[in-house]
Amino acid sequence: MRIKNRILIVLVFLSTIIYNGKTFACTRIVYQGPNGTILTARSMDWRGEIPANLWVFPRGMERFGEAGNNSVKWKSRYGSVVTSSWDIASSDGMNEKGLVGNLLWLAESTYPQFEKNSKAKGLAVSLWLQYVLDNFSTVSEAVIALGKNEFVVTSSHIPGTDIFATVHLSISDASGDNAIFEYINGKLIIHHDRAYVAMTNSPIFDEQLAINTYWKSIPGTIMLPGTNRAADRFVRAHYYIDAIPKTDNIRTALASVFGVIRNCSVPLGISSATEPNISSTRWRTVADQKNLVYYFDNVLNPNVVWVEFSKLDFSEKAKVRKLSLANNENYSGESSMNFQAMAPFKFAGLD
Repeated sequence: MRIKNRILIVLVFLSTIIYNGKTFACTRIVYQGPNGTILTARSMDWRGEIPANLWVFPRGMERFGEAGNNSVKWKSRYGSVVTSSWDIASSDGMNEKGLVGNLLWLAESTYPQFEKNSKAKGLAVSLWLQYVLDNFSTVSEAVIALGKNEFVVTSSHIPGTDIFATVHLSISDASGDNAIFEYINGKLIIHHDRAYVAMTNSPIFDEQLAINTYWKSIPGTIMLPGTNRAADRFVRAHYYIDAIPKTDNIRTALASVFGVIRNCSVPLGISSATEPNISSTRWRTVADQKNLVYYFDNVLNPNVVWVEFSKLDFSEKAKVRKLSLANNENYSGESSMNFQAMAPFKFAGLD
């Protein structure tokens, strides 16, 4: 009877926080295994097509924040492999030090007021993840630097749409440390703890933690929420990433982590007109932060492709390279040899 009562309480609680706005669903998890085995996985869920390509960015790239005349400028300290969205933003990736970044949708995001070409330094949200991968090797470094609020992260509509980009950023490093960055009511909120191994697009992270607190009192072997809603996916992600075997056998660990992120995915073709936070999974990534291997799984392609960093040239004299995947090109296995030299894409700026 106690378990039934707890379940009822949880269901009532969840019904009060489900967000019915225009959002898009994603999930992110971090696996912490023995002997430095760290894997970060994410799904990209989107109602329509969201073309993705893989890019190799070397060190020494000159960057501009695309937020007006006083945009942040920097030169990349670290090379990275990223997944682009529409070739206008870096939405996922890992740098050569094993720092991983993931952008997930967060409808509740409210960025600081910012006027283009003002005296304030600005950074377009399309470059937020890339800025972190370019400049930092650990989560702690990024937390300290971004916590100084030396510039404003600002957003605008996705080009050609009426969708205003609202995202939060998760990062993890090769030690298994984690941080989540959210702009709530115009202020940057930073959640920094090794224990923050699961995250979904909504609600805000404080409320995700509250959901997990409720569900910890109910054994996952008895009941887990099974819908595609963000709150339910968060509970499943948190339970399964802890429940799978902890091993330094990378084949077993990879199989387990892929299993968890697929469990939290939404089958292709499923969406809800009344609950727009439910969207089909388009692609998934898994980053092996110990061995520096980046895996990409396109749901429209039966093959997983991956890139071993040991086979890439991240030196300052190296060329930017691209692996085209947006047209469901058919690659399989280690694919570093298939990248082609290419001019870097232009990041989306303010309207």
